[in-house]
Amino acid sequence: MLEELSISGLGVLESAAAEFSPGFTVLTGETGAGKTMIVTSLRLLSGARADAGRVRTGDERAVVEGRFRLPPAQTRPEQITEVLDATGAELDDDDTVIAVRTVNADGRSRAHLGGRSVPAATLGELTGELLAIHGQNDQLRLARSDQQRAALDRFAGAKAGTLLAKYRAARSRWLSTLDEVERRRSDSRELAQEADRLRFGLEEIDAVSPEPGEDADLISTIRRLTDLEDLRAAAAGAHRAIAGDGGMDGSVVDGLGAVRSLLESADDDVLRELLPRVAEALVVVGDIGEELSAYLAGLPNDAHDLDALLNRQGELKLLTRKYAADIDGVIAWADQARTRLAQIDDPESSIEELEARAETERSAVAELAAKLHRLRAGAAGTLSKKVSAELAGLAMGGSELAVTVELIGADDDRLEITVDGHRTVAGPDGADRVEFGLVAHQGARPLPIAKSASGGELSRVMLALEVVLAEPDAGGVMVFDEVDAGVGGAAAVQIGARLARLARRHQVIVVTHLPQVAAFADNHLVIGKVGGGAKGRQTSTLTALDRDERVSELSRMLAGLGDSETGRAHAEELLQTAEAVRTEHS
Repeated sequence: MLEELSISGLGVLESAAAEFSPGFTVLTGETGAGKTMIVTSLRLLSGARADAGRVRTGDERAVVEGRFRLPPAQTRPEQITEVLDATGAELDDDDTVIAVRTVNADGRSRAHLGGRSVPAATLGELTGELLAIHGQNDQLRLARSDQQRAALDRFAGAKAGTLLAKYRAARSRWLSTLDEVERRRSDSRELAQEADRLRFGLEEIDAVSPEPGEDADLISTIRRLTDLEDLRAAAAGAHRAIAGDGGMDGSVVDGLGAVRSLLESADDDVLRELLPRVAEALVVVGDIGEELSAYLAGLPNDAHDLDALLNRQGELKLLTRKYAADIDGVIAWADQARTRLAQIDDPESSIEELEARAETERSAVAELAAKLHRLRAGAAGTLSKKVSAELAGLAMGGSELAVTVELIGADDDRLEITVDGHRTVAGPDGADRVEFGLVAHQGARPLPIAKSASGGELSRVMLALEVVLAEPDAGGVMVFDEVDAGVGGAAAVQIGARLARLARRHQVIVVTHLPQVAAFADNHLVIGKVGGGAKGRQTSTLTALDRDERVSELSRMLAGLGDSETGRAHAEELLQTAEAVRTEHS
C-alpha cells in the first residue's frame, strides 16, 4: 500500500505531499493543474525512464519520494524479499520502506530504496510488485494480441504460469538442439578437414616419437661430440690429478692421505681439530673422481655417432617448426589434438543422435503446448462470461466480450509441432493466438476490440477486465490515469461504482475529470493552480478535501458552477447517491 507521496520540482509541481489511505482515492483538478504529474511520479518510482524535460523549469532536479507499506514477512512476495536482501534496504519498524527517485535537469537519474542507493531497474523490481499503473497507453496495449494472451493467462491462475514456464524451458532446450544440428551440418566439412589435419599431425609426431626434453638433451650431447677429444683429455687429466693413476708423481688423494697421517701423529689439539675437515675433503675429492670416471665412461669412443644424432635433431626441429616452440610443447599439442579428435568423432554428438534428441524435445514441447492450449481454451469461456457481466454494469448492456483461443497457423517448418491433431507453430508463449472480440449486441458477430471498440468502450473493457482479474487477489496499489476518458453519463456512474468495488481488495488511486467517478471515492485529493501570471511561474498544490470541500469540487466538475446553490445541490445529490451505492454493496 502507498501511504505517503512527496513530490518536488516535477512539472508544474513545485512542492506537494499527500497521505494516502486504504480504499478508493481520487485525484481531481483543473486542466493543466498537474494531475498527470502524480501518475508520472509513481511511474518514476516504478523504474520508468527518467525524462529531464519533466524537471520544473528553473529547478536543478525533481525528487519523488514514496512510503510503501509492505505485506507481512510471512506473506511477502518472494521478489520483494529478494530485492530487500540483495540491496540491504532497511525497513522501518512498521514494515514500511521509503523509495526515492531523483531526476536532474541534465538527465541523470538516481534511485534509493530503504536508504540505499540502487539502480532504477532494481527499484522497479520492488515497486512493480506493489504498483499497477493503467493509463490510456495501457488501453491501447490491451488491443494487442500478446497483451490479451497475458491477461487470459493471468486469469487462468498459477497453473497457467507454471505450464508456461515449463513450456518456455522445453522450447529453449529444443531450440538449442536445433541450432546445434544446423551448426553441425554447416560445419561438417570444416570438422572433417580439421580432423584430417589433426590425424596427419599426430601420425607425423608419432612416427618421430619424441621424448620429453629430448631436444635440449640432444643439443648438449652434440656439443660434446663436436669437441670430443678435447673434453676427453680435460676429464682424463682431471681424473689422474685426483686419483694419481697414469704415472703421475702424486695425486690429490695421496696428498690428503699424507696430511691426515701427519695430523694424526701430531700431539697437538689444534692440529688434530683439523682432521674432520681433511676427512670431509677426502670424501669430496673421492666423489669428484667418481663423477669424472662416469663422465669418461659415457663419452663415445669416437665421433661416428654424431651424424645419427644430427639426423635425429633434424627430425625434432621439423616438429617444433610446425607444432610448438619445443618438444615439450609438441607433446602437449599432440595430447590436445587427441582430445579434440575424440570430441569430433564422439558418436554421442553425431548429427543423427542430435536429430533424434531434437525430435524427442519437439514432442515434449508439443505436449506442453497442448496442455496450455486446453487450459486457455477452458479459461476463455469463463473470462468472457465474467467480463461481459461487468460490461453490463458499465452501461454496455447487450455487449459481450468474446475470448477466442486458436492455434497459430503452421508457417514455420522448423518450429512446427502437432497439437490435438492440428499442425501449428511453437511460439515463444505457446501455440495459441488469443483475441478479444467485442460483440456489440446479441446475434452480432464479434469484432476485434482493436478495430471495433471506441476509446470509451476500450476504457470500460479494461476496467471490467481489471475487476475480474483482481477477484482472487488482495493488496497492491492500482493506479488509473483517466481510465474514464471518452465516457460520461450513466457509464461514468457505473465506472465509479466498479472502481469502488475494486477498492475493497486493493488500494485504488484514480486521476479523473468526471464527477460521477469522483463521488464514489473514499478519499478525495485536489490539485490546484497558484500563480501563472505574466511574470510568475505557475505552482500547483495538492490538498485533501473534507466532505464539504468535496461538494464544492464536485460542483465545479459538474458544470463549473463553483459554490452556487444549484451546483452544490447537484453535487450533494451525486455524493449522496454514490455513498448510498457504496453502503449497499459494502
